[in-house]
Amino acid sequence: METAMPSAMLILIGCQLLGELLRTTFHFPVPGPVIGMFLLALALGVRAKRTGQDMTPAPLKPAAESLIANMGLLFVPAGVGIIAEAGVIRKEWLPIIVAVAGSTILSLMVTALVMHWTLPRTSANPADREGGMS
Repeated sequence: METAMPSAMLILIGCQLLGELLRTTFHFPVPGPVIGMFLLALALGVRAKRTGQDMTPAPLKPAAESLIANMGLLFVPAGVGIIAEAGVIRKEWLPIIVAVAGSTILSLMVTALVMHWTLPRTSANPADREGGMS
């Protein structure tokens, strides 16, 4: 399992690098790592559909699980950045609160709509798929 970890991390970092290259080349307003992870998910989805295998290949699982287990550490730089900008936050607290609350509500609404549209299509019962949810 230890030999798979470097290659899995190389795949993850390579996707992040590809995302950064696409972002800088095409001036996307989305962070490079987000683009990279989208490309990785797309590639894994296509691979799973073609081969019929699990979406996450065995070598990527330990690396992904390790990153998820230590995810709290990945938020430390963002937390330090927020503390460093405490003066700006004190001045602009209302727009920040409105933006955070609004984006949270919007995210919940979009998630609910996506679930509403996709759950009938993924039901184990074929009759449910044809009728949909009312």
